[in-house]
Amino acid sequence: MTSFDTSPQLNVWRALLALAVVFVMLATTGWTAVRGHRGSTALQASLSAWEHGRLHGHRLPDPDAAPALLTRFFASLGAQDRARLAHRYPLAVGNMNGAPVRLRYQANRIALDQARKVELKRMHDSRLTPAGQQDAGRRMHRFTALTAKDRHILAFDPEGSGRVAEVFGDLTKAERVSVVVPGVDTDLFTFRKTYRPYSAPYGMAKSLYTAERTASPGTRTAVIAWADYTAPSGLGVDAATAMRAEDGAQRLNKMLGGLPGRSPVALFCHSYGSVVCGLAAHELPHRVTDIAVAASPGMRVRKASHLRTDAHVWAMRDATDWIRDVPYMELGGLGHGADPVSDAFGARVLSAQEAEGHAGYFEPGTDSLTNFAEIGVGSYESVRCAHDNDGCRAGLSATTTAGRA
Repeated sequence: MTSFDTSPQLNVWRALLALAVVFVMLATTGWTAVRGHRGSTALQASLSAWEHGRLHGHRLPDPDAAPALLTRFFASLGAQDRARLAHRYPLAVGNMNGAPVRLRYQANRIALDQARKVELKRMHDSRLTPAGQQDAGRRMHRFTALTAKDRHILAFDPEGSGRVAEVFGDLTKAERVSVVVPGVDTDLFTFRKTYRPYSAPYGMAKSLYTAERTASPGTRTAVIAWADYTAPSGLGVDAATAMRAEDGAQRLNKMLGGLPGRSPVALFCHSYGSVVCGLAAHELPHRVTDIAVAASPGMRVRKASHLRTDAHVWAMRDATDWIRDVPYMELGGLGHGADPVSDAFGARVLSAQEAEGHAGYFEPGTDSLTNFAEIGVGSYESVRCAHDNDGCRAGLSATTTAGRA
């Protein structure tokens, strides 16, 4: 139901924006949004071990070094040494931007198996409550599913609700790469859903990958389901501010900087994911040719030109999406700015017909998915604009596409 007056989502956003002045006053007197203060995590422990580790008597490079440096380091090693490092420091290597993609898959498979064994023990730990044991079982089954032979896990962190990124297609040989950046309530346990599968990152990316192969069978494509940032939980203060998006933007750019090859990359950003993409835009690698947002609450700027990117900026919103009724403004840090599908914003506005509701943009048979796929393979001339005469394809000839590729 999308009534302006009764939408519970809209009421939440109105209430949050009404609290903007209070938020600023509290912030200036020392109050901040609640943040979890955690001790050493498994990932941090693995990174620390790497930092103190040696290979053949030589120190290992900084795990947060520039991806190009890490790429050269791993290229200098033989297969046996690379495998040795993956087994010694699986979480570090599995999340290391610049490490070979297939080595990251191998390392994350090892890390997932280790995490699975931890949860298997917790399932039978008498010190835990029944609810705790049940949660351990849920985590164990999710980790087990991610180790299936046909899964290619590019990033994995078991801490808390977890983070994960998965690849569809051959990332090392892809001629075009697409990245799906999801929004709120995204974590390792909502990454894949049986009910409404195309509303979850796994289903979104898999659907896009299939659509891209249909759009251009001769183009080698890869799609990344990127849930490797801590997304807001629900439509609370975190969802109305940029705090989570700022960290997500940094993580997104680091991942993009570590991708192999030079193939063009397109970002497909849904809901709060468009806030992440908006904040990442000014530092995106030059190979990122397109930013396409759907169901966006805003991108933290007033105009597309303020994103400071050479990438094409596309936007879409279905008429049944409740997000259309949020106040497109920013006040005291709350809200995300202008409406990306408005004329004043200046994005190329695409059709999203048949994409019912807020989470229907990756459903097969929708204009939104078809448009995403055409952008993903660089077929700009085939996209369907929101209005026949609005010129969303203007200046994007086949020559332009080839030139950017």
